[in-house]
Amino acid sequence: MRAAAILGLGCSGRNLRPFQKKVSVGVDWQIGLPGAGGDVDVILLFGGDGTIHRHLSQLVKLAKPVLFVPAGSGNDSARAIGLRTIRDSLAAWRDFCSGAENLRAIDLGVVTPLDVSPGRVFGQVDASPDSLRRNQHYFCTVAGIGLDSDVARRANKLPRWLRGHGGYALALAPTLFRYAPSPMNILTPDRSGTWTTRSNQPTILAAFGNSSAYGGGMKIAAHARLDDGELDVCVIAGIDALKLFCLFPTVYFGHHLSIRGVEYFRSVRARVITETPLDVYADGEYVCPTPVEIAAERGAISVITRSS
Repeated sequence: MRAAAILGLGCSGRNLRPFQKKVSVGVDWQIGLPGAGGDVDVILLFGGDGTIHRHLSQLVKLAKPVLFVPAGSGNDSARAIGLRTIRDSLAAWRDFCSGAENLRAIDLGVVTPLDVSPGRVFGQVDASPDSLRRNQHYFCTVAGIGLDSDVARRANKLPRWLRGHGGYALALAPTLFRYAPSPMNILTPDRSGTWTTRSNQPTILAAFGNSSAYGGGMKIAAHARLDDGELDVCVIAGIDALKLFCLFPTVYFGHHLSIRGVEYFRSVRARVITETPLDVYADGEYVCPTPVEIAAERGAISVITRSS
């Protein structure tokens, strides 16, 4: 068996050694993804959500089984498939090498920038097939626009060890009382394929969940599933700062969905148009400015999980 190991920030051969020992088959190892003409049977990715995010496009193209090893400052992608610790990933790897059928096809989210023609008014975009094929960005957990983007930007500037121990919450606190809601138009297709407005209001945050959690366990899209071919969309309207401050602790338990001013729905695709460009972050990483189309791609990659 041929295996490739991707070693994210802070990882080294030392992290790989336990996965090279005590397996039931011989494994030929290489560090990094194969180049043109190369081939592997399986890929082990050591790192957090950001490392996974940066390699998703290549992983989709290679179409090989992938094992996430949670060794980053944020590990919501691995937790979403039941791999909470490195020990969990090691057990899943040993099961895979022993012939267990512990593979699972999961969806990925896709963010696609949309073109804006000169003279267009708020709420209108050009979305030709060519524009939708260009510059697509995959994500595994959640894509966010609004307050979430400002928080992610702040969190990414914190020391790595602090990001892994409540960094998102620390970055959130100074932002809550200063962030102003922005006009945001969210459209979804109806059964005929016609785009209709689903939400059009001053918005604090819009989150598009392929999985349920981000930011170290915040269940912003509490009911999202990785294999349903849909995105769970959570929209928080322009509520006052004190209510917003009280709302965010409830996100860790998914209880925010019952609060007035929070809208929640599912859609295979959505388009987001804002009066002025707003940054889109996904898996905690900057992607592009609005306007965008965000969609779910069913069964985009196959991942190794714990045997049931």
